[in-house]
Amino acid sequence: MEPREQSKEVLFELAWEVCNQVGGIYTVIRSKVPAMVEKWGDDYCLIGPYFPQTAGIEFDAIEDDSIFNKTAKKLQKNGFDVHYGRWLVTGRPRIILLDFSKMMDNVDKLKFDLWENHQISTINAEPLVNSVIAFSHMIEEYLKSFVDDYSKKYSVTAHFHEWMSAIPLINLRKENKDIATVFTTHATMLGRYIAGNVDNFYEHLPSYNWREEAKNYGIEAQAGIEHAAAQKCHVLTTVSDVTAKECEVFFERECDLILPNGLNITRYAATHEFQNLHVKYKQKINQFVMGHFFQSYSWDLDNTLYFFTSGRYEFKNKGYDLTLEALKRLNFKLVKNKVDTNVVMFIITRNPIKSIDPGVLQSRAVMEEIKETCEAIEKQIGEELFYASASNTDHTMPNLNEMVDEYWRLRLRRTIQSWKVNTLPHTVTHLLQGPDDITRFFDESNLKNHEKDRVKFVYHPDFISPTNPLFGMEYGQFVRGCHLGVFPSYYEPWGYTPLECVIRGIPTVTSDLSGFGDFMQQIMEDYESVGVYVVNRKSKSFDEAADQLADQLYQFVIMNRRDRIMQRNRTENFSDIFDWVNLRSYYDTAHDMAKKKRGVKLK
Repeated sequence: MEPREQSKEVLFELAWEVCNQVGGIYTVIRSKVPAMVEKWGDDYCLIGPYFPQTAGIEFDAIEDDSIFNKTAKKLQKNGFDVHYGRWLVTGRPRIILLDFSKMMDNVDKLKFDLWENHQISTINAEPLVNSVIAFSHMIEEYLKSFVDDYSKKYSVTAHFHEWMSAIPLINLRKENKDIATVFTTHATMLGRYIAGNVDNFYEHLPSYNWREEAKNYGIEAQAGIEHAAAQKCHVLTTVSDVTAKECEVFFERECDLILPNGLNITRYAATHEFQNLHVKYKQKINQFVMGHFFQSYSWDLDNTLYFFTSGRYEFKNKGYDLTLEALKRLNFKLVKNKVDTNVVMFIITRNPIKSIDPGVLQSRAVMEEIKETCEAIEKQIGEELFYASASNTDHTMPNLNEMVDEYWRLRLRRTIQSWKVNTLPHTVTHLLQGPDDITRFFDESNLKNHEKDRVKFVYHPDFISPTNPLFGMEYGQFVRGCHLGVFPSYYEPWGYTPLECVIRGIPTVTSDLSGFGDFMQQIMEDYESVGVYVVNRKSKSFDEAADQLADQLYQFVIMNRRDRIMQRNRTENFSDIFDWVNLRSYYDTAHDMAKKKRGVKLK
């Protein structure tokens, strides 16, 4: 036997979301890169799928003599379409992107092998499964080649995220390749499906049979891959204690470690500017609100609070049902107690749409016309006022009306006349392809933006971006301009949306069934003082949780401005807890555990 010469370590991190923005795991991996590069340097390499559209933006192909590129070139000579370079994100890590399009011709054989070797059925599986199988085959070929060439000099660890990258893990372990493996599930497939379709998911969790449920929901392939990876990896991890309970049932194995999610806080840091940024972006939201509501009626924007919720359209899992019910009760309490503060609730998600509602665009356009006319009048008055004041001999205030000529008076009068309407403001900004649970709730509860209501609604069924004609700002800027994020999820393995509020100094609502909320309850007792409100959904009924959330929102509304500013300061100050520089240690521990278990072979 040749003596082992290992002196260096390399880490591969593999995921469908590497350089491929399709979900929250992309945020996990991308934001974690700087902290990983800080420890591993160029001995860290990510592997993901090659899609020309995203690679054209985020991928920079390079040529060097690194061991990662040498393996890539070796596979290229064997006919594999492998791309090596740097990921154009903070930290610029090495990255391998695999174009699996040519492998699709071999999918049937690979599916047969999956059944033959692991008894994982792919019958009637969704098209994504075929793509994952082809992608996974290329990962496996790359890692096998790398380990065969370099395992005597390098200790190799591979960290697989989710079922989309996990097939190579179960094959490599079957062949007892010299590689330490970590598997992280960010949300079990069965948990996501079952929680969205049944009541009392967590109460019934211990009684579920994972094979029966996978067959029932038509996800035998995905659940089978997950289960096999969880069984065969050296170290099994997930993102929260909440999801760890699912792993025990659906994977029949306890998690070895919890890996809480973080963010690269320096990307968001605004030093002492975050309060100024809040005011700046609130003004932009004010402009939208004026254009959307003031056509019908107006109110004091200085006494208005902006709440929002966002995320995938999962009406129950994301807590949209609870949020709407609590807001209905909040509206009743505010009207009953004659609180004069208005709340505008923005619901930001993505649902099938035809287009932006022409009426919403028309309202926005007319408001812009009013603004331009007022700016022209302002300029004219300014010039005339300066001349009149300089030449005035009686020290009296000049008559400003006389300084506006007839053209601008008439234009402003006509624009205002065409602007005002007798209809209620739209609750939905777009034309949906059909009614959904949110619009049905508006209809059934008569929450239609009546003037007497204190809670107004803006349902925006598309994500916010700078090219959006209604807001014209980035999502992060929109978050900074709001006062409160509301995310009382029923099924949320982690929950980045409340964390994205916290790091921007914006208070947030979460639930004890979300990984983030559960983590907050573990690390501090007085979490409300730092602007994190946790709705109890573990032990409370839907009705009780709606009452609790309504009370939390009501207390936030009646809080005075000075207290809200102080709370935002505390929120921003404690956000460093979630910096990857601090949370990377959990990943370090997982990798160390895997290396110690690497010599343990499967029976």
